[in-house]
Amino acid sequence: MNGNFQIDKTDQKILEILTENARMAFLEVARICGISGAAVHQRVQKLMDAGIIKGSQFNLNPKGLGYQTCAYIGIQVNLNANSTHQEVFQKIMEIPEIIECHHISGKYSLFVKVYTKNNEHLKKVIVEHIQSIVEVTSTETFISLEEGFTRNLPVNMGDITSF
Repeated sequence: MNGNFQIDKTDQKILEILTENARMAFLEVARICGISGAAVHQRVQKLMDAGIIKGSQFNLNPKGLGYQTCAYIGIQVNLNANSTHQEVFQKIMEIPEIIECHHISGKYSLFVKVYTKNNEHLKKVIVEHIQSIVEVTSTETFISLEEGFTRNLPVNMGDITSF
């Protein structure tokens, strides 16, 4: 990742377009930006090389796949002489219902986002998978009632917030 990379107005426009529709053809992006398709391709590659674009993916709708319960779980970990934080993290990563994991400060060591079919499935994930990890001393679960929104950071955030 290059901290010295400067995003110009054309890069901002490309990022704004592609964050709205990552499937848009580069030729269409080029037409909107008034540059060539090759220029868009080169700029996107430079943005990827600089670590500004992390990748591209399809976002699955959990509810469309039958996952009705979204929960966040704070996990307290107490390492013993034979375990490491990385080993506990690896065990957490092997639980497929966990889609995000953050190493955090404060009361918990890890904070995870989980999708399950229902509350019974959630209980099974917590009890049989997370709490069965020897180093996990406790968990606290927060069930999401509804997702309010999710979004990317604005491309021109420097213009919005000053420090």
